[in-house]
Amino acid sequence: MATSVPPVATECLEADPAGIARAASLLKAGRLVAFPTETVYGLGGDATQGEAVAAIYAAKGRPRFNPLIAHVADFATARKLGEFNAQACKLADAFWPGPLTLVVPRTPDCPVSPLASAGLDSIAIRIPAHPVALDLLRATGRPLAAPSANPSGGVSPTTAAHVLSDLDGVIAAVIDGGATVVGVESTVVSCLEDKPRLLRPGGTSRRAIEAVLGTALADRDEADATGPHSPGQLASHYAPHAPLRMDATTVAQDEAVLLFGKERPAGLEHALVVLNLSESGDLIEAAANLFSYLRRLDRVRPTAIAVAPVPDHDLGEAINDRLRRAAAPR
Repeated sequence: MATSVPPVATECLEADPAGIARAASLLKAGRLVAFPTETVYGLGGDATQGEAVAAIYAAKGRPRFNPLIAHVADFATARKLGEFNAQACKLADAFWPGPLTLVVPRTPDCPVSPLASAGLDSIAIRIPAHPVALDLLRATGRPLAAPSANPSGGVSPTTAAHVLSDLDGVIAAVIDGGATVVGVESTVVSCLEDKPRLLRPGGTSRRAIEAVLGTALADRDEADATGPHSPGQLASHYAPHAPLRMDATTVAQDEAVLLFGKERPAGLEHALVVLNLSESGDLIEAAANLFSYLRRLDRVRPTAIAVAPVPDHDLGEAINDRLRRAAAPR
């Protein structure tokens, strides 16, 4: 009688030269390695190997039509993958390395697997602002496709422990670089048209981008029937298991509560557990805590997660975007 072989435990690597060398070796062999960026932990695979890209989709259970971001170590490499117009160059110069992803046309000889671009003629690229990520990219010498290192639609990981709780035995390794700083994914801007378009709010604010461009960003056309041009555009995404409701002013029995600032909803005494994204109302602190706190609240198995209002400006725009997707019907 045949017996199933238990999965091999995922290696937890130190963020030192030996750990990075081991991770690079695994990536070159087509294996998957999670690593820290300044935003969240990414699930890395060699973007030039179609099998590695397919393994990312399989590990995440990710819809095939949702493209992946190609991470590179420098702008020279980025220009081998995509064609940058004047506006894209201006944004790259201002915000790279950093939490900004640019969607540009693929170059004719782009080495990234078409699967990573979901068959589109465009490609999403960024240079992460994290020393471990940059060292890994240099050691690997290849662009890395790296969506968030969690099952698709779930809460993104901001520590190596989060990665292991979701993907232990599924991926080859994770580099433990400590908690991430930004805590939400990169902002995604399309430079495929005359006017740059905001596809996903994130770690770089709309205000900062528009200041560099000297003009307003166009918003994503929700009526666009061609499907997403970048990650993070599915309606239901970043979702905990418990239902989530936003802008809560009251709390029902056995709900978990996520607060922001000093405001307190009525009925707070009914909550199973209460966490505050930022007691002082700091949106940077709130963004860094968002995914970790959603995970902690979800673990108590509440009837729902009630989220107090969060201001919808600067990083608050990205926080509310994630919360809306987590609250969407699924």
